[in-house]
Amino acid sequence: MKFTFNKKEKLKSEKLITQLFEEGQSVAAYPLRMVYLQTSFDDDIKVKAGVSVSKRNFKKAVDRNRIKRLMREAYRLQKASYFNNLSESYALMILYIGKDGTDFETVNHKMKSLLDKFLHKITSD
Repeated sequence: MKFTFNKKEKLKSEKLITQLFEEGQSVAAYPLRMVYLQTSFDDDIKVKAGVSVSKRNFKKAVDRNRIKRLMREAYRLQKASYFNNLSESYALMILYIGKDGTDFETVNHKMKSLLDKFLHKITSD
């Protein structure tokens, strides 16, 4: 898996996102939370992911977009080491549930622990 996060790997299907929040399970590493659902995709992709930041906690779009950029970058850097050996396909939505702004080091560290928890949970099920 490459260190890219291209269009094919982004979660965009409204149906799938709705299904994800209705039927999916979640893991959390504050201030991040991941909702995931095992599914299958038409293309050859193992994991499709999306990121979201609450408008309630961050009124300004500038702040929301900055946090989403940080989350996408942390995910992009970590995904190759975590998702290379997956046998099933998953849809993921990573949510920022904190109320304060953050920096890249914090997001990157929490993304690592979130992905660790995710892998532990899917391998123990």
